[in-house]
This record gives sequence, structure tokens and C-alpha cells, in this order.
Amino acid sequence: MSHGFKDKLGEGGYGSVYKGRLRSGHFVAIKMMDTSKGNGEDFINEVATIGRIHHVNVVRLIGFCVEGSKRALVYDFMANGSLDKHIFSKEGIESLSYKMMFEMSLGVARGIEYLHRGCEMQILHFDIKPHNILLDENFVTKVSDFGLARLCPLDNNTVSLTAARGTLGYIAPELFYKNIGGVSYKADVYSFGMLLMEMASRRRNLNSAEKSSRVHFPSWVSNQFSEGMDIDFGVDTMEESKIIKKMMIVALWCIQFKPSDRPSMTKVVEMLEEQTEFLELPPTKFSYYSNEDHGECSSSSMWPSTGDNYSDNTTFTHVPN
Repeated sequence: MSHGFKDKLGEGGYGSVYKGRLRSGHFVAIKMMDTSKGNGEDFINEVATIGRIHHVNVVRLIGFCVEGSKRALVYDFMANGSLDKHIFSKEGIESLSYKMMFEMSLGVARGIEYLHRGCEMQILHFDIKPHNILLDENFVTKVSDFGLARLCPLDNNTVSLTAARGTLGYIAPELFYKNIGGVSYKADVYSFGMLLMEMASRRRNLNSAEKSSRVHFPSWVSNQFSEGMDIDFGVDTMEESKIIKKMMIVALWCIQFKPSDRPSMTKVVEMLEEQTEFLELPPTKFSYYSNEDHGECSSSSMWPSTGDNYSDNTTFTHVPN
């Protein structure tokens, strides 16, 4: 099936991914878990969560294998790789129209909505980011990497975590600031908002290399909209401009500081399907919070990187005082 693991697609913090082919001719991605890291919890998490999922916008787990200390997960092969290489590279920007980018964002939203409300148990992902969104041959988006996911009953409003989980730049503030609300599905809404802003702008939300006032893009966008100022989106048509504005407004709703101020993913899907003219700005401006002083960084991205040295492939582990 793996042809001796010769065709390596890449590697992440918890192992390497290889391209394989089933006897039927179907191409697959084989994730070989690194047994030297962790106690197998990520493997169990991934099998337990994604094994019960069937949705067009969630990557499909074909099977898994455990032999001694070796563990492997077998997924459908995604011909167009991960989303990050398409929104942060010149080649990707030139190949995808904003209409395509919008449809892709709507697919991600529907996938997360399904995780929250479409299964017997509520699935909280906790690591929504461009690197964990995969694209098939038709550029249909698939939510992937359930190593940090949590299962909980549908009627549960909050979950208890012993440590913050996620990736710098996408982690919801309530995972650090307990006084603003409990940890719930709204954490995924926040992460999706950060992802959506990057899809709309085709740039990183936080770019430490920049010295301008736009160093944190969502804050700048929120200020511009709140002050009634026009933003030059650098596109040729009014339709594209409306698409970008809609994505940014919905993103600002998703990244509200308090979880109670964020919409559900069902409402997010509805907002994305609305006309831009009917969308209102959130009542409070977005406030950037820095989470760099709350713990230490360690690489634990489950899916392979695209070869570029992206800082958003670093997962954040909170070290309690």
C-alpha cells in the first residue's frame, strides 16, 4: 500500500505522512505516528473522533493500524494539500479567485458546524488553522487533524481542560482568561474567525516582520470599519470587494473577546450566505490580546507542513503556575 514509504508528503510534530495506494487504485495518505512523543492520546483522540464523522467538509478516515508500538492512520489523499500554501504563497494567490476562496471558507464553516451539531456527540476541534484545512482535487475544503479534539455531550455548554490547547494566533482567549467565560465550542468559532480573516486578506494576521501599524491585521480592519473608513482591497471588481468585506465582517464577529459575544457556527454559515449589505458590524471593536507570555511553544502539528517555515505550525501548550 505504501510502496515502502518512499513517497513522503511531509512531516509534523507527531509523525510523518506518506502517499500510498490501495489495491483498488484509490490513493491515500498514511500518517505514521511518532511513538517517541506522547502516550498515544493523540492517536486515540483522532480515531475516536473522526471515526464517527461523515461529512463532505471533513477529511475521511479510511482505517487505522496498530502493530506493537507502531501506529498509523489512513486517510483519503488530498491532491491540493493544505490551505496555507494557497493563501500565503504567490502561486496560490494567483491560482484561486476570491469567489473560490469564499466557497472554500463556507465549506470549512459547514464542516465545523457539523462537528458541533451534526453528530451524536459534540466534537470540539481546538486546532482550526490553515495548515489543518486540506483541499481535494476540486478544491473542496476538508477539516483535518483531530489530535487535540474533545468529545462532549450536545447539551454541554462548557468543557473542563487541564491545559490550553491550540496554535499561537488562533487560540481563543478564554483558554487563558477564565473570567471571561467557560471553554466551549465558541473556542472553535474564534479560531475559524482568525482563519477566515487570513483567507479574506491572503496574509497572516500577525506578521512580526512588519513594522507598520498593520502588524496585527484584524485590529487594523476593525478600526477601519468602526471609523467608517474604506479599505482598498486591491481587487478589480465590486463583486470581489463585497466578498472580501463580508468575510472580514463575519470574521470580526467570530473573534469577539468574550465567548458569549460570538455567534454559533450555524449562525456563521447563515451570515456567510447573506448579502453583504445586510451584515452589521459587531458592537465592540476587536481587541488584540497577546498570549505569548502564557506558556511555552512546542511543535505538535499532526499533518505535514508544506515545506515552508511557517510559524503557525507551532502548537501552544499552557504550563500552569
